[in-house]
Amino acid sequence: MASHRIGLVSDTHGMFRPQLFDALAGVELILHAGDVGPDEILDRLETIAPVRAVYGNTDAPGRPRLDEAIDIVVDGVRIHVSHGHEVGSPTPARLVQAYDADVIVYGHTHQQLVSRLGDQLIVNPGAAGARRFKLEPSVGILTVAGGSADAELVPLAG
Repeated sequence: MASHRIGLVSDTHGMFRPQLFDALAGVELILHAGDVGPDEILDRLETIAPVRAVYGNTDAPGRPRLDEAIDIVVDGVRIHVSHGHEVGSPTPARLVQAYDADVIVYGHTHQQLVSRLGDQLIVNPGAAGARRFKLEPSVGILTVAGGSADAELVPLAG
């Protein structure tokens, strides 16, 4: 059974950490959950794998490379990506009320989270940009295989 490895990134805020190359090595797709910063961040991420990204609350509107939300299906698993600010203060409970996808990926809070509510997997990969709120920078890896998904957090040293 083939498995799919998808990199999850959020809240780069214009900062590209060199550790992203190792942390995301071997992924087939990168999903960025917003607060990207300039398009150069997307350009650098695309040297690792194809990138799809959504707007965050700090991203300027009208950018053709950013979507309001991303809804894709990978190996039968429905994945929704949005920044999370659109539900107010995002929590797993609020996100599962708003979206019925199998996997919900969001950012905004900078707080790493892998949680399950019922059959839904909720993932915040944490902030990959500058350290804020005394939180360690991180990204996530989503693994999809056989119609199910799991996620792990990958710390970015420094």
